[in-house]
Amino acid sequence: MKTWRGRRVVHEITDAKPSLSEDIGRREKRYLIQMGIRTVCLILAVLVDAPWPIRALLVAGAVFLPYFAVVGANAGHEEGRTARFTPLDETEADQKEIPRHRREIGS
Repeated sequence: MKTWRGRRVVHEITDAKPSLSEDIGRREKRYLIQMGIRTVCLILAVLVDAPWPIRALLVAGAVFLPYFAVVGANAGHEEGRTARFTPLDETEADQKEIPRHRREIGS
């Protein structure tokens, strides 16, 4: 390993995405936390004698949190990706397209 002034040089990968298992674990944990908050909102809305604005806020949390939790859990590795349109230039126009009958794996 290379050294710099007597120290070992450690190379880091900073732009790499987390592994699939780490990503799934992170999304599962976030989903479970959000569902726990939803459960607490539902229980508090039913059991606690609170003024109507607070009760309405708790009911809204119990109703709308599942939507955001599911959308967030299904986002996956696609976060941060943006679709880009790049027009064909001469170099891409020379490339041959894969025949339709060869697009499937194993065909």
